[in-house]
Amino acid sequence: MNKPKIGIRPIIDGRRAERANLEEKVMSMAVAAKILIEENLKDADGEYVQCVIADPTISGSAQARDCAEKFAKENVVGTLSVTSCWCYGSETMDTDPMTVKAVWGFNGTENPGAVYLAAVLSAHAQKGYPAFSIYGKDVQDKSDTSIPEDVQEKILRFARCAIAVGTIRGKSYVNIGAVSMGIQGSYCDDNFFQKYLGIRPEFVDMIEINRRIKEEIYDKEEYERAYKWTLEHCQEGMDHNPAKMQHTRSQKDEEWKFVVKMTMIIRDIMLGNPKLRDQGYYEESLGRNAIAGGFQGQRMWSDWQPVGDFSEAFLNSGFDWNGPRKPIILATENDTLNAVSMLFGHLMSNGSSVFADVRCYWSPEAVKRVTGWEPEGKAAKGFIHLINSGAAALDGTGQSRDKDGNQVMKPWYDMTDADVDACLRATKWCPASAGYFKGGGFSSQFRTAAEMPVTLVRVNLIAGAGPTLQIAEGYTITLPEEVHQIIDKRTDPTWPTTWFAPILTGRGAFGSVYSVMAKWGSNHGAFSYGHIGKDLITLASMLRIPVSMHNVGYEDVFRPHCWDGFGTDGQESADYRACHAYGAMYR
Repeated sequence: MNKPKIGIRPIIDGRRAERANLEEKVMSMAVAAKILIEENLKDADGEYVQCVIADPTISGSAQARDCAEKFAKENVVGTLSVTSCWCYGSETMDTDPMTVKAVWGFNGTENPGAVYLAAVLSAHAQKGYPAFSIYGKDVQDKSDTSIPEDVQEKILRFARCAIAVGTIRGKSYVNIGAVSMGIQGSYCDDNFFQKYLGIRPEFVDMIEINRRIKEEIYDKEEYERAYKWTLEHCQEGMDHNPAKMQHTRSQKDEEWKFVVKMTMIIRDIMLGNPKLRDQGYYEESLGRNAIAGGFQGQRMWSDWQPVGDFSEAFLNSGFDWNGPRKPIILATENDTLNAVSMLFGHLMSNGSSVFADVRCYWSPEAVKRVTGWEPEGKAAKGFIHLINSGAAALDGTGQSRDKDGNQVMKPWYDMTDADVDACLRATKWCPASAGYFKGGGFSSQFRTAAEMPVTLVRVNLIAGAGPTLQIAEGYTITLPEEVHQIIDKRTDPTWPTTWFAPILTGRGAFGSVYSVMAKWGSNHGAFSYGHIGKDLITLASMLRIPVSMHNVGYEDVFRPHCWDGFGTDGQESADYRACHAYGAMYR
């Protein structure tokens, strides 16, 4: 597979004396940037990102053309132009409308790399090709071949997000079913997916799962292995249903078999499975080229069939019976917009994203009234109850450990057997609530028993504004056991719970925890490990999606340089104007 790559464009003054004087310096910048990216960034597959350097240094339009032709063959999705000298801006710039662009101008007094940077960014702005500006804050000597830390950070953020744009492009979103219970996010907006993300929506009726189960269109050897593993590692939890509504033991045993097959089948629908070709099912073996999907479930399915919680929880996790593997994004209730939120978080962290209802804000006063405990620490100003109706990535238990023993959520390729076992031990599988789900099945039950930095994300579609992004960095928190039990039991205690405290800034949407909850754009959100808000802001600008609320510091916001042309005082307003002016990339 020709994976997305970063192309590096060494730019130089074409005059003979200048070229001879600067060729080595400019090429050394390109090589240094290549090494930096390739040694520090991994893509979602766990492989190091690859870079391609233009063959000659670029001093004019002919060499720019040769570079573009080479990059097109290499699937370059983002270009980084580098120089330490004055060059001819409009003759050397990248004008491919499908590449994400950045320019690094060397901050040195001997040669005016900064002058070229300013000139070519002006050309980018005037011609309508947004580009990111990278310029070190400290002057370097001409002989200095190092990349300053501030420049490194911008190069890596640009490359990380550009690779994400290229990873999404050309893939599919698979709607298994359609709209769940009138949830607007379940309505798949073809225009948004195709024009803003470069994703092709696909539609598969839920009956396809039953057909494949009935006709045994799955890998039978894997099923036997997966079913045995499930019985050994998935603990069945309490049955919270009234006795007269509880399913019999034989019914539950059959439901376990069903949900394991269902999980394999949904994966195969999305990604394909060459084993099916050997069984004579060529079309089914191909899959749908999916990068994400959603399962409708309620109600046409769950009123008579086992719920999709087991499938959703395990597909979104960084492991299954085959060991650690890349999460497969599958949204509960086919909330397509939350699937995109999960996808963004996954691509910025290379780990799992946890789907959740943004269920309830607990004020300090309400907590004390109900439990007698006065919140303290990160909970002191209140917190939000994140809970899904039975399904959430098991990584969200917070039971993985880093080298120092801290509880974390890891990139899937760093998951160890001990991490997998710990996540499984922290999770129980409770019979589904019969009042909601008459078809039975099992819901994942856990709580995030760790204090971890996380980022809550939501994509929304607003009539008249288009897509917008919400970002809330904060922490998962732990509550005293008795407090947790009292509060958690006020809703369905068989569902996965995370207590979330957003970081407050004292202004706007982040003036209070209540305000964060009140201004959230939907009943759903997705959280991923780490404070990745600054990466999400950069990614959103590449996709021309404005950010409607965030609590990232001003100094960490990195968008194309021409965004400043739409205003420098009110970043939020300028972001909206710029995204509207440039419009979707895939028009």
